[in-house]
Amino acid sequence: MIADPGRRGESLASFYHAVAPRLWRDVTESGTLPAFATDEAEAGAEREWECFALYACVRGLVAAGGFNRETAIAIDAMHDRVLGAWRDEPEGAESHDQRRARVSERYAEYGEIGQEGGASGAATVGERLGAACARHVEAMGPASSATPERRVKLASLLGDLHESIAAGAADAVRLSE
Repeated sequence: MIADPGRRGESLASFYHAVAPRLWRDVTESGTLPAFATDEAEAGAEREWECFALYACVRGLVAAGGFNRETAIAIDAMHDRVLGAWRDEPEGAESHDQRRARVSERYAEYGEIGQEGGASGAATVGERLGAACARHVEAMGPASSATPERRVKLASLLGDLHESIAAGAADAVRLSE
């Protein structure tokens, strides 16, 4: 594991930047997303994914090193790097402050979901997180395209990808030097 927690967080930010966009492309090609009426709506769905994938990286950091002062420093460093890269992008329909606020709101929501059910809830946390993200993504599309079958498939896909990112992030943190 990288001894310096700041470098650890920066390394995980690189992991996020390499993995999250590639997996979003997989989601878009899966046929589970609603038909977005506008580019703005599609961008909003991608922003939801970004929050979800970033939260998975936080879960991976905590899984690898526990939650302590060093992990908090690593999380801050990861966010500084990821959000700094977002600041370098041109603003779309959502300002950078709005984007940060979305991340904060989703972290609070996902954190509550993760704590539900105690130890027995750990077995279904990915599924429950996937369902929450799917609701946010589907809200960007027309209600007519959100069939129950599509919703279940999207939630399952998102939950599986989230768990994969968290596991990959934990491995990346543990194996980095």
